Amino acid sequence: MKRNTLVLSVVLLILAIFAWAGWANFEYRNQAAERLLASAAKGELVVDASTGDAKYVSPLMGKPAPAFALEDLSGKTVSLADYKGKAVLVNFWATWCSPCKIETPWLIELRNQYASQGFEILGVSTESDGVDKDDKAAWDKNKALIAKSVQQMHMPYPVLIDGDSISDQYGGLDELPTSFFLDRKGNVVAAQLGLTSKSDIEDNIKKALAN
Repeated sequence: MKRNTLVLSVVLLILAIFAWAGWANFEYRNQAAERLLASAAKGELVVDASTGDAKYVSPLMGKPAPAFALEDLSGKTVSLADYKGKAVLVNFWATWCSPCKIETPWLIELRNQYASQGFEILGVSTESDGVDKDDKAAWDKNKALIAKSVQQMHMPYPVLIDGDSISDQYGGLDELPTSFFLDRKGNVVAAQLGLTSKSDIEDNIKKALAN
């Protein structure tokens, strides 16, 4: 009887140890995920004390732009690394974004103006938010919507899809359009949140080309 009690106690102890180890492992993974989320780059609006204007400050400023590879509308994979040596504007937009429709003609004009100097725009569509990639019909419909908008606005630069998959790397997209200006080395030299002005965009393009 005592032996059975001892065996039972040992078994219960072992089970308790396994249960504790499982809980500890779960807690570790949960805390690691929370730390990763907390450390994700987040942009913020900061008020300029001298002018009173709100300015978007990205934690990516002065750092290499996060690498990505996304499909274009033809299904070809386009990588940011493909544009090494060029000044690049990574422009997050969507077809339903009214400010984007105001901004796009400016981008087209500025892209055509500065392309000969080694400048390119990558239009990264965020249209796919909530669209299941495994649902081919929905995915194709989403692509067709983007393609129609690209055609209507005569966008001459590469347009990539599934921008939501990389939005966190770029500090989250709290507002559209959101743009990042990369110099020839791939470093972020300027960032814009929301609709600004054509002159602001041009100034940042010149900044990207100068580095």
